[in-house]
Amino acid sequence: MLVRLLYASRAVPALDTEELLAILRKSKACNPALGVTGVLCYSEGIFLQVLEGGRAAVNLLYNRIVADPRHTEVTLLCYEEIGERRFAGWSMGQVNMSRLNPALLLKYSERATLDPFSVSGRVSMALFDELMATASIVGQP
Repeated sequence: MLVRLLYASRAVPALDTEELLAILRKSKACNPALGVTGVLCYSEGIFLQVLEGGRAAVNLLYNRIVADPRHTEVTLLCYEEIGERRFAGWSMGQVNMSRLNPALLLKYSERATLDPFSVSGRVSMALFDELMATASIVGQP
């Protein structure tokens, strides 16, 4: 059974660019063996990530994220059984925030900043769908 999980968290203040790249490298290396796909968005200390795959694999990965000391305030925004993946082509894609039009963020929230804690999970998923449609996701699939 396939599931989709969407969560948000805050990064610890000590997280730097190298550590973020290390997280992405590890995800891209490990996720294919687990059958997990997804996309990560990181901006101004906030993670927003969607994971798709088998229920056991996605749950295990989410539990690891919750226990990871680099994350605080881990918040489950959406969890659903799915018939097909939206992000099947990405072992772990990353949103290129520097190329993101601020108007897209304003479409879904009060300010032109990424703040998944102030919107619903459905709104955050709609944002990811639009990011896919506008090719704002980078990295090796």
